[in-house]
Amino acid sequence: MSNFTHIDKNGNPKMVDVSVKKTTKRTAIAKASMFLGEEIISNFSENELYTKKGPVFQTAIIAGIQAVKKTSSLIPMCHPLLINGVNVQIEVVDSENINVFCKVTIEGKTGVEMEALTGVNIACLTIYDMCKSRSQKMIIKEIKLVEKTGGKSDFKSN
Repeated sequence: MSNFTHIDKNGNPKMVDVSVKKTTKRTAIAKASMFLGEEIISNFSENELYTKKGPVFQTAIIAGIQAVKKTSSLIPMCHPLLINGVNVQIEVVDSENINVFCKVTIEGKTGVEMEALTGVNIACLTIYDMCKSRSQKMIIKEIKLVEKTGGKSDFKSN
């Protein structure tokens, strides 16, 4: 009926059975681009902004890591995974923009793309939450999978 893996032959949703897959090392890297604006970035000192809520980037990194670990609770068809590692990095691109990266690694039977994408999303939302008192002009512009390795096929975006 469908080429989608999460739909059975009757058109009903299903969780993919990964029991027959081989355990392999799998990684995924996601990236988010975010416009903060000069009004916010000009307040940073040594790549960090301290607000009444605490250090913005440090808090966003922790939030991104927590999000990776909770992905299967948020997205119905994601398998709970034993995560080997998560690395969230935030870089100031220029006087108005930042990039957020999330790399997730496991040794398992299913990929970690959704975990990496969830990590960058929540990191950006945390930055927005912590900076919204200074400006509501922030924009989470682009969220995408940058790279995936392991499993059936590898992927790398341009």
